[in-house]
Amino acid sequence: MMATHPSTLARPAATRSALSTRPSPSGLSAVRANRSRRRQASLSRPSADLAGRAVALSPAVPFGFDEPLAPHHRMIGRWLAIRECADQPLTRMETRRFITDGFDRAVQVALSAINLADLRVIVLRGQEGLPPAIAIICDSIGETELGWIVKTNVLSHTINGNVAPVGWRAAAYEALTTRLGFALPIFGYEDFVEELSMYYWDGATDDETARQHIADYNGYSDDVEIILPSQIAALRPDYMLAKPSPQKDMPPELRKRLKRLDEAYKALKAFDEKANAWRFDHDQVIEYLPHYMDAGTLPPLTFLPFDIFGQHLDEIGRIAMETSFYDIVGLTLIEDASQVEHWHQSLRLGAEFFAAVQDLIDCDPTKDRIR
Repeated sequence: MMATHPSTLARPAATRSALSTRPSPSGLSAVRANRSRRRQASLSRPSADLAGRAVALSPAVPFGFDEPLAPHHRMIGRWLAIRECADQPLTRMETRRFITDGFDRAVQVALSAINLADLRVIVLRGQEGLPPAIAIICDSIGETELGWIVKTNVLSHTINGNVAPVGWRAAAYEALTTRLGFALPIFGYEDFVEELSMYYWDGATDDETARQHIADYNGYSDDVEIILPSQIAALRPDYMLAKPSPQKDMPPELRKRLKRLDEAYKALKAFDEKANAWRFDHDQVIEYLPHYMDAGTLPPLTFLPFDIFGQHLDEIGRIAMETSFYDIVGLTLIEDASQVEHWHQSLRLGAEFFAAVQDLIDCDPTKDRIR
């Protein structure tokens, strides 16, 4: 279930850790945004704190509404007032309920169709001169379901329906692994090998160096089984190894879905980074959510099949399982109502992107017509 709720901002950490990143085709990467620390001016007057004080919720947001509510309420409240053309008089309690319910409803509508991962939205109240912020967290852990793309000829005897040509599956797999990491904390094979090489072989990527490291630091004899990089590489299924088919050799409906995914990805990637709901700066994450300083650096989701790589995924995920995964999806600073609107626009773009992803995963390209 997705949820929205305000959360008190903890005091920023005294020190910052190195930039943590999100899986992408070239490894882990994060988008840095300039942080603003502009302080809010105080406009309080004695009567502003009277319980039950009636306020008019309107685009102008008169003085009586502004002060009794926290900054994150005011920013979102102004946005909702403009969005829903609200001008009825409300008590302070009614106003808070209107803001909480209205924002939750807007988020639910935008994300309700996403079933690839469980996402949770939280609103963070700014302190120490920091503005409010909105964060998206991924509550899912494990292998991402890729449907027909990961069916193999070995499994075809136990799964109804035909197995699509490996070139089609390789093309779809590549399309997803090069794009989905922009909006989800997920890692693929290259990041997996990088993590594994540090865990097993002190960063070695070839058998000779890995074997030497094992001998130098752990010792082994000929009768002891060891794990080498080439053995991990040999575990890859066919769709991870095959050359993707050119689109001219694919069914029209599969080409259509690949095109839809690419266009949705480009639209989301082109959105302003500072207001993009799906991007974050690690330093800002530590300031607003300090517990990530002690969390693992591994994302919670993976493209890799657990039935093949399960033992090794458990090994590299041990620290994250004992602390927490790096499950942050996005963090956006909010200083005025227009930024809430921009954030919500990018949220909808992300929902369209995920819809295109799901459409590709759910199709059956072996049929004459993809339903």
